[in-house]
Amino acid sequence: MAQVKVFYDQRGKTLTVWFGEPKAEYICEETAEEIVLMKDRSGHVLGFEKLNFKVSRPEQLAVAFETVKQPSRKRAA
Repeated sequence: MAQVKVFYDQRGKTLTVWFGEPKAEYICEETAEEIVLMKDRSGHVLGFEKLNFKVSRPEQLAVAFETVKQPSRKRAA
């Protein structure tokens, strides 16, 4: 089973989410929406960081996950 790691830095105002191995991070790419994508050497996204993220009551910050079944891909004949 895959593991997702979520970190909230109240002082730095960042929310970081890893769904890959953080040690494999090779490069970061910032998008226009104040999102930083962390990628491995192959360019696969390992996680992201939301900049300027703050909540009024961090002790009540909750994270929920939902599993979505991916549609099967048909192979070309």
